[in-house]
Amino acid sequence: MSDAFTARHLKAVETIIGHVFANKELLRRALTHPSAVEKEQYCDSYERLEFLGDSILGAIVANSLYQRFPHLDEGGMTRLKVRLVSGNSLCAVADDLGLGKHIIFGSSERGTGKRGMASALENVFEAIVAAITLDGGIKVASDFVEKNLVSRLPDSIPEACDNPKSELQENLQAKHLLPEYKLVSTTGPPHDRTFTCKVIVNGDCIGTGTGKSKKDAESQAAKEALAGLSDLG
Repeated sequence: MSDAFTARHLKAVETIIGHVFANKELLRRALTHPSAVEKEQYCDSYERLEFLGDSILGAIVANSLYQRFPHLDEGGMTRLKVRLVSGNSLCAVADDLGLGKHIIFGSSERGTGKRGMASALENVFEAIVAAITLDGGIKVASDFVEKNLVSRLPDSIPEACDNPKSELQENLQAKHLLPEYKLVSTTGPPHDRTFTCKVIVNGDCIGTGTGKSKKDAESQAAKEALAGLSDLG
């Protein structure tokens, strides 16, 4: 790939994201899929930037939600955060911005289709957040995330925030997984039962909850699972 060809892509992306890089190399790396540098150093692709960007993005979104929804509890903020930084969400934002046509792929990756592109879009978005932070500072990165990601939330708290089971399923589906709910125990007299449920993925329990109905117990288990997903980034 010629330097002139790469320069055109970098300039186009600078226009898209609204930041002109002092260090063009950061942006080039943020757009470079690992398949394009298989015979070169791993740091020439977006992988290291993606790692950094994942953490920066999480912090920016968490701060934004904390400021924007002062009456929302920890569980509600967690569910909103998970929704915003999910693979599906980041892929959609990157796709809407038109970043896909500027990703630098190697020949071995070009035939992987929609799944390969979706993963690349998610990774590139995170890498760009890191690149902007390193080049322009956290304020510039925060403005970019606010404008293109957080702004997708309505002013009022979305209903999905109060539906942890749907939220969990949406995030697991992005990883091609599905949750399974299992009733563990039922205690108490018939008029005052307490139910305990677990949510299981690939044979592993990722959340446990209790409630006065099976539905409430499953909802609590999903909340715990969502909090765990958020902690894992």
